[in-house]
Amino acid sequence: MPDSPFIIDVTQSNFTEVVLEGSRERPVLVDFWADWCQPCRILMPVLAKIVEDFAGRVILAKVNSDQQQALAAQFGIRSLPTVMVFRHGKPVDQFMGVQPESAIRTLLERHLPRESDNLRSAALEKLRAGDAEGALAGLQAAFESDPDNQALKIDIARALVALGRADEADETLKTLPMDLHQDEAVRRLEAQVRFARVAARGDELGQLEAAAESGDNPEAMHRVAAAKILAEDYETALPLLLRLMQKHRKYGDDAGHKGLLAAFELLGAQHPLVKEYRRKMVSLLY
Repeated sequence: MPDSPFIIDVTQSNFTEVVLEGSRERPVLVDFWADWCQPCRILMPVLAKIVEDFAGRVILAKVNSDQQQALAAQFGIRSLPTVMVFRHGKPVDQFMGVQPESAIRTLLERHLPRESDNLRSAALEKLRAGDAEGALAGLQAAFESDPDNQALKIDIARALVALGRADEADETLKTLPMDLHQDEAVRRLEAQVRFARVAARGDELGQLEAAAESGDNPEAMHRVAAAKILAEDYETALPLLLRLMQKHRKYGDDAGHKGLLAAFELLGAQHPLVKEYRRKMVSLLY
């Protein structure tokens, strides 16, 4: 394979510089290979051609897994070749085995810097500062300039939730490609949208809390629990959802059960409340 400034042999000593730090500027393909691996040798020229065509927009970091066993173990490499995509200091994608050139290009293009990224960054800064209207306008402008950038749809949905326009956020998320619905950030946002669409607000919340406390009004229970979830008051919301599931299984197509699952998505599997209420939920199911 000819020498190239875009193809670098990586060891434990230069991994941080080449891969972790380098991926903050552009995607880094990390190819875990070995001399004895025939599929690795088939894949190598394909990867080399791709990075040469991208002319510096992507770097290929080659890791000889036999010589760099600690690196291979660190990233859980079980079969060769394994190719991981690093971006912003962490792995964001991967594939194993020999893949068609077109499939590898499609995977890479998801992580390449785009012209709309600057507009997106400015809009997200507005969202963090509490200017959801300004953020939405900026994100929509970015999407008009780059309609293939699916990440912008996720950000638009997030801004719509902040503006209380949960139904529009839900419709926006429905237009995402199916594979993105498996992304953890998207699943969490979908759970948030689920609660935002039913949550009680303002004076209405105060009026419904008493009705929810009685346990006889499933709609009140559902809407109050959703409001508490959005306020991150999980200690109040989870018992209410569990009670809704226990007393009103037919309400909202088992809204209590679905609400608990959505809350678990927001909190994460290792959260103590998730472990506690998952046990309680399972006991009601069985």
